[in-house]
Amino acid sequence: MQPATMTILMLVWLQLKHYVADYLMQPKWVLFAKGDMRRAGGYVHAGIHAVASIPAYLIAGLGLTDMAILCVAEFIVHYVVDFIKVDLSARYKSGPDTTIYWALHGGDQLLHQLTYAGLIFAALSMRG
Repeated sequence: MQPATMTILMLVWLQLKHYVADYLMQPKWVLFAKGDMRRAGGYVHAGIHAVASIPAYLIAGLGLTDMAILCVAEFIVHYVVDFIKVDLSARYKSGPDTTIYWALHGGDQLLHQLTYAGLIFAALSMRG
């Protein structure tokens, strides 16, 4: 498979996965626990993202070790980005009717998308 085709297929998968994991698979118990390290919600959410990225790594033809490395990296980055967004949202008492809320939401989504660019680059680099 051509690298450009592989890149586009990986990106499409990661975008679809992101939509499902961020907008369809977040029940209230996950949403309201993401800013609390003592509760499972944020960990479960980041884990769903990490595991659901595996098909993108299969497209790249990665082995188990490389896939595990990228899954752990995505888990950590996703958790930290979400945690910071929740913390800043609470600190600035932002709600959907405030500019800061949308700036934080957009920043969160931007960082997740940049993470996918990094993961695709890493996966293609790991191919050798």
